[in-house]
Amino acid sequence: MKSINCKGKLVDLSSPKVMGILNLTPDSFYDGGKYKSDNDILKQVELMLSQGATFIDIGGYSSRPKAKHISEEEELIRLIPAINNIVSHFPEILISVDTFRSKVALESIANGACMINDISAGSMDENMFATVAKLQVPYVIMHMLGTPQNMQNNTLYKDLVKEVLFYFSEKIHELRKLGVNDLILDPGFGFSKTLDQNFELLSKLELFAFLDLPILTGLSRKSMLYKLLDIKPQEALNATSVANTIALQKGSNILRVHDVKEAMEAIRIVEKSNF
Repeated sequence: MKSINCKGKLVDLSSPKVMGILNLTPDSFYDGGKYKSDNDILKQVELMLSQGATFIDIGGYSSRPKAKHISEEEELIRLIPAINNIVSHFPEILISVDTFRSKVALESIANGACMINDISAGSMDENMFATVAKLQVPYVIMHMLGTPQNMQNNTLYKDLVKEVLFYFSEKIHELRKLGVNDLILDPGFGFSKTLDQNFELLSKLELFAFLDLPILTGLSRKSMLYKLLDIKPQEALNATSVANTIALQKGSNILRVHDVKEAMEAIRIVEKSNF
């Protein structure tokens, strides 16, 4: 059974779960600048929880390609008051914080978050692994080469899936040596990958079961979908549901999405069809 410990609560991931996205950034590719006031934030969190989200993933740093780099202080200003506000209204909530900075991770967990989602898997902050080991919280490690500002220059692979698996095996070994228990793998759709490479990764997602860890997939309204179909991100909900369904059939344990209701429906249909 794949399970993780969040705030002393065991979350069973053998039945797939949904992670709702809450971007507190002005420039995210789909919903940047949408949630400005405390009330906007609370309403969106309440909606996602009511639709079935197990986790809410909060980000204060936009990681879209060529996104503007912001300071640690600005990221904290965006995140910490929002986390406090959310936790005060929803005390049982399981908040994941989308950050690559160890100080932001520490502050976020101290204020009520319970999981760290790191796009760089420790490579953008040398203190992150030790910090996660100290905090003993679930840690999502994603595959990306470089930074959000230059990652799309790093798309040369001899064997994409083999290299991503090797990347994870090295990170897992390092984290296990430090005593980190709960690890989740994110193949990093849209990060350091071309459109074709993203689909190759999706087509071979079942191979990641070899690492025997929960898999998180973030396909929601991404460019691999809307560019393929020549539509806008705002029109990519149906495409997201199709991609999420494929990911579920290939073993994804957590769907990270903007649209919780539709992701929950995909899970119910896939689970019902698995006789």
